[in-house]
Amino acid sequence: MMKKISRRSFIKNTAGIGLGGLLGAGVMPHLMSARVNGANERLTLGYIGVGGFGNQHLGRGLRFRSKGSVDIAAVCEIDSTRLAAAVERVGEGCTAYSDYRELLERKDIDAVVISSPDHWHAMQTIHACEAGKHVYVEKPASCTVDGGRAMVEASRRNNRVVQVGSQARSAEPAHQVATYLRNGMLGKVNRVICWHEPNPVGGLTQGEDPPPELDWDRWLGPLSMRPFVPHTYHPSRFRWIMESGGGNIRDRGAHVMSIALWCLGADAQAPVRIEATGDPRPDRIWDVPAEMNVVYTFKNPDWELVWDQKRERSQAQWRGGSGFGIVFEGEKGYVDVSGDGAPIRGWEPIDEEIHNYRPPADGVVPYRMAKHNEYNMDHTEEWFQAIRENRRPSMDIEIAHRVATLNNLGNLSYVAGRKIDWDGETEQIIGDPELTHRLIWKTQREPYL
Repeated sequence: MMKKISRRSFIKNTAGIGLGGLLGAGVMPHLMSARVNGANERLTLGYIGVGGFGNQHLGRGLRFRSKGSVDIAAVCEIDSTRLAAAVERVGEGCTAYSDYRELLERKDIDAVVISSPDHWHAMQTIHACEAGKHVYVEKPASCTVDGGRAMVEASRRNNRVVQVGSQARSAEPAHQVATYLRNGMLGKVNRVICWHEPNPVGGLTQGEDPPPELDWDRWLGPLSMRPFVPHTYHPSRFRWIMESGGGNIRDRGAHVMSIALWCLGADAQAPVRIEATGDPRPDRIWDVPAEMNVVYTFKNPDWELVWDQKRERSQAQWRGGSGFGIVFEGEKGYVDVSGDGAPIRGWEPIDEEIHNYRPPADGVVPYRMAKHNEYNMDHTEEWFQAIRENRRPSMDIEIAHRVATLNNLGNLSYVAGRKIDWDGETEQIIGDPELTHRLIWKTQREPYL
């Protein structure tokens, strides 16, 4: 078994390692002394979590295997029925594990795809980097600010490529919007609204024995022990619990806030103030608010990011049909973006002006590592390319951590019931160390430290 790693000791031992000014310059630097496969070598993969979206990731891996670019050596899952199905799907040569640490001990595995519940992302990514594996981990990067920072430090200390699953960074539509906006076609952007449907209301309270195929203790992992409640936590409803999922602001917010920062070239900028309001916190297992509004204030340059989650919205505002999206408000007008990053105009599926825009010869072209085929660039393939080229990917863990910090700070302000003044350099709440400790550092359950 791998040795147990404490988040706090990990951060203490790795403090000070980071990107520095590279993100602000828009540079994707080479990783220092990382060992990677050659450009034409096959990567050997392991998959941690193969239910739900993890099963979709496994399907992508099988398609790449059929093209000769990867091998799949192992899968890990704490639901024995899902595990058996995944092994059968992969076929000969695939080993099954119920403990991800045993999978990480394999020297032949180059990289892992992590699709476990959100509360596992930080720990499994840190352990994977410590074991010398490159990582693709689903969004959001983490449920806590310190957990996300520890992921960054693990990646840097071990020179591992960590890609987080906010796929718009590898797709052409959001790149079109970023190119349009960064070349000043909207003038200065003063306000960005990320809007979303309300969180669902519900959640049962009566616990019962978990199904025999599910290792409930291992599913909970670092979360506090609690009884299994059917259709309330597992498999995907943990999203509606503040501790484990944090609602749509942490789920879909990981997509739209990533697009917002990228389109404005603001990956390295942190807010100075966060103020959240919303429905009273429900007294039930699903304890995220149905409605929530968060205002993030940025300085130098000055602009405002808004998370806008309401029950009632005019029909025209449900543009794109996805139930969430972005509006960039600038000096010369506005730009609508659908939830997947595509530029739209009213009821039209695509904004042709943005779609057809080409920057001048001396204009800005936002960095994208991978070649793309119009709307069909695969985020996983872009990660493979980053590994082989020994470079950081488009949704590198440092960028993803900054996005997840926005998501988490919105929830922190809501739970605290007041605005937060934030120091982005130290990642501390200004003037309130107790709140910083209580809400950013989360106690984890033995033995899952």
